Amino acid sequence: MADPQTPDPTPAPTAGDRPRTTAGGAPDPQDEVARICSELIRIDTSNYGDGSGPGERPAAEYVMEQLTEVGLDPEYAESGPGRANVVLRTSGADPDRPALCLHGHLDVVPANAADWRADPFGGELREDGCVWGRGAVDMKDMDAMMLSVLRDLARTGTRPPRDIVWAFFADEEAGGVDGAGWLVDHRPDLFEGVTQAVSEVGGFSVTVPGPDGADRRAYLLQTAEKGIAWLTLTATGTAGHGSVPTQDNAVVHLARAVAAIADHRWPRRYIASVRGLLDGLRDLTGVGYSADDCTDLLALIPGARGFVEGTLADTANPTSLSGGYKHNVVPQTATATVDCRFLPGHFDELMATVAGLVGEHVRVDVHHHGIDLQAPFSGDLVDAMHAAIRAEDPEASLLPYCLSGGTDNKHLARLGVTGYGFAPLRLPPDLPFAPMFHGVDERVPVESLRFGTRVLSRLVRDC
Repeated sequence: MADPQTPDPTPAPTAGDRPRTTAGGAPDPQDEVARICSELIRIDTSNYGDGSGPGERPAAEYVMEQLTEVGLDPEYAESGPGRANVVLRTSGADPDRPALCLHGHLDVVPANAADWRADPFGGELREDGCVWGRGAVDMKDMDAMMLSVLRDLARTGTRPPRDIVWAFFADEEAGGVDGAGWLVDHRPDLFEGVTQAVSEVGGFSVTVPGPDGADRRAYLLQTAEKGIAWLTLTATGTAGHGSVPTQDNAVVHLARAVAAIADHRWPRRYIASVRGLLDGLRDLTGVGYSADDCTDLLALIPGARGFVEGTLADTANPTSLSGGYKHNVVPQTATATVDCRFLPGHFDELMATVAGLVGEHVRVDVHHHGIDLQAPFSGDLVDAMHAAIRAEDPEASLLPYCLSGGTDNKHLARLGVTGYGFAPLRLPPDLPFAPMFHGVDERVPVESLRFGTRVLSRLVRDC
């Protein structure tokens, strides 16, 4: 799809852009998804991670309005002032079946407007056919698809096969403590009977060349998540005058520790979901890979390459440094933060490695620990997701993959819920999908939103 450097903005989708109706006379859900996505983007829910952001309340109130408008009765729950969550349970035809949870988050990471080619909170539909703005792919697109499908179920009186809990969480971008984590701790009753969950960062397409030169399309189902370990390094030394030589400088100890972490080469490991993805891509393309090198294969999926590369090994990225307060004072302490992501089962190994790298003068504390996840690439729900994709894209494949980041499925796992990432999007082959997560110029094609709404609607009717 063309992506001009300075696309002219056109008005955001409006409620008037809904010409079609379903057989029962209700608006077609795929015709309102772009409007809802745009309106959600225009609500700034930036999460700075320190409680200073605007909070999710305005977006949660919007969700409440969209649901009550069609006769639904959602529950609104705040973990603190402005930290708002919305949860609704719809009854299924068979109440004895285990329930499914579909969930999204309402917060977004901050955006610096000066870096963007569009207003990050404008929600503009541009001439390239995309809705632009912060949250377009992370994850107000999925929120909009959920709302569109849920509104259609209410309008048409459709009952899915089983109970579904629809949740719109706060605070996912800061670990979910004030969102899904708070609800799991304080309102577990909302998820009674739920055994499976579906959320973000999966279900998107990649297009690869087949051995015959014809394109093949595969959709990546997130079946695993790396664990999270946000670490704080604290180096200690001897305070003193800046003019006096010292071998016990906290800043130097910290700098060496950070450099050692940055220079460390973590061993490559292909866990089951990663190997399943690589094997599937090899079968589709005819391009092989080895235990040490899958470069040629990953070069075929540039839009998702970053996500996959992050799952080939444990990782540790220094993210901030702080030390000292005056030019002529050697400080007693200095600190750094490190974002570590570990493969399933690797937490203890990662922590031992970091401890060995930083040395005796640096203490390592875990600021936030998010568990790793693995789910089977089989079963009735996976079959239903595959069938929903194939109904809209008959020649497509469904492949497993591991997410290098984390989702609110980590919190639901504490209730015994098995989580998947499946926010279905058929994407243009040249769209830089993965870099837009927490990046600039975030956007989602309207046709991808429409496709995803159709797939999600099929899924909830057949799951």
